[in-house]
Amino acid sequence: MASDADFQAAVDAVSALTDDPGNDIKLRLYALYKQATEGDVTGSRPGFTNFVGRAKYDAWAQLRGLDADAASDEYVELVNFLTPDE
Repeated sequence: MASDADFQAAVDAVSALTDDPGNDIKLRLYALYKQATEGDVTGSRPGFTNFVGRAKYDAWAQLRGLDADAASDEYVELVNFLTPDE
């Protein structure tokens, strides 16, 4: 299980990324972060004209029911994959 310090270090590492990991990875990171910090998605799904908001909502909604610790672990694991040298 990732500690709070490991999770925070991973969050900081994402902010320091110099290469764009692509939209799919960024959506996965966003969803895992939100699931780890806030739990299941709430509110209404954004309308079809709000492409970014809708994609973020959908990515987060796919993780519904995932435990916060498991989301944190997966977030740290993904960031470690993206930053193997650090």
